Amino acid sequence: MIASPGRRILAEFLGGALLTAVVVGSGIAAQHLSPADIGLQLLENALATALGLVVLILVFGPVSGAHLNPVVSLVDALLGHRPWGDLIGYLPAQIVGCSAGAVLANLMFGEPAVGLSTTDRASWPHLLAEVVATAGLVLVIFGLARTGRGALAAPAVGAYIGAAYFFTSSTSFANPAIAIGRMFSDTFAGIAPSSVAPYIAAELVGGALGWLVVRVLFPVTAGPKP
Repeated sequence: MIASPGRRILAEFLGGALLTAVVVGSGIAAQHLSPADIGLQLLENALATALGLVVLILVFGPVSGAHLNPVVSLVDALLGHRPWGDLIGYLPAQIVGCSAGAVLANLMFGEPAVGLSTTDRASWPHLLAEVVATAGLVLVIFGLARTGRGALAAPAVGAYIGAAYFFTSSTSFANPAIAIGRMFSDTFAGIAPSSVAPYIAAELVGGALGWLVVRVLFPVTAGPKP
């Protein structure tokens, strides 16, 4: 049974909020648990994010596809898997949801509800890393979907993002909505507002590259659509 538009939009909002709460909240927890070891903080943050992603995709996937990411929604529409009209509701829900999730994480750990991050991340190596991270994410999701293996998306995406925390210098945001949300928390996972636009630009470039690679490698969809 196909979910109504309202249910799909709500799923994208809640999924985005919970994903950002996982990312930001685990980052704050890591700072408290391992204050003198940045490497361990990153490991704790990556592990929580990877596991949380698997759960959220499994929960919200049957309702909305669990995009939780404007780039994924855009590529989904470009590949003809989803009507463009869905993006009218999906993209705002993802952005507002991710912003709300950052506020929720702040409040759970006794931080100010909204604290603009002071962590500048917009270096060229970081932006290149965001291109790579986002292109890879698109390739993982739609490579599986177009070969009839969409059921593997949840563990595959979780594993990919967990790994990308360490093989990319940017720690793999790979998501414009979460980049916007994370600027509202001046904590471990935050990003300065001045870095958000460059990150989004890099993520869109990565999404376009990922879409192109998917079209070349997997030109025909096999099996169920995502």
